[in-house]
Amino acid sequence: MIHLIVNLEILYQDEYMVAVNKPYGYLTHKSNIDPYAKEIVLQTLRDQIQRYVYPIHRLDRKTTGVLLFGLDPNTHRKIGRLFQENQIQKTYYAVVRGYLFGEAWIDYPLVNEHGKSQEASTYYQHVASSELPWPLGKHSTSRYSLMKLSPKTGRMHQLRRHLSHIFHPIIGDRPHGCSKQNRLFKQKFEYTEMLLHAQKMAFTHPYNDKPICIEAGFHPNYIQMLKRLRLPLPT
Repeated sequence: MIHLIVNLEILYQDEYMVAVNKPYGYLTHKSNIDPYAKEIVLQTLRDQIQRYVYPIHRLDRKTTGVLLFGLDPNTHRKIGRLFQENQIQKTYYAVVRGYLFGEAWIDYPLVNEHGKSQEASTYYQHVASSELPWPLGKHSTSRYSLMKLSPKTGRMHQLRRHLSHIFHPIIGDRPHGCSKQNRLFKQKFEYTEMLLHAQKMAFTHPYNDKPICIEAGFHPNYIQMLKRLRLPLPT
């Protein structure tokens, strides 16, 4: 069950843009995914700051973290262009199934909703791993890795699909994740959230050319699950 947030956490705001720490379960804006949803960041933020906002990018419903909005159409276009030109540096953290050591690029094209194949590139870096005495299927234990992810492109569900492609799906992901692990977390912890967090966004301000770095703290449920999995909180 999603609990409505009274006030969103504002991470950054100036006369051109505003960034919030998106809660789990909220849509970025109204969508056909759930036309009756009440948990929508755009409307909540608009009412909170008493002015219209323009979504520059989008986070999945089950993804938390940095979400950026323009405060006028021109800023929306300018920063949107930075996204299109891959001038936005994004850092995510995810917990995945199994041991995924080292660092590497995943270069694997993804087909969009219109059936068009698009280039997609994600860099991953191992942060920590753990092994817990939770039998699952033919395995006597369960293994997990905390990964730092940096997408170069911004395709729909890119991180989720790329990690699934290399057989290390993100915990809590549906439909690209591991159904056995998702059932384990639901039965053991009543936990159905996805362990994917947009932790940082960095870019050059389109009006004054100053470097902007926006960071979002991890939500309490994510932190609690890291502790249960014996994984460190990234700093």
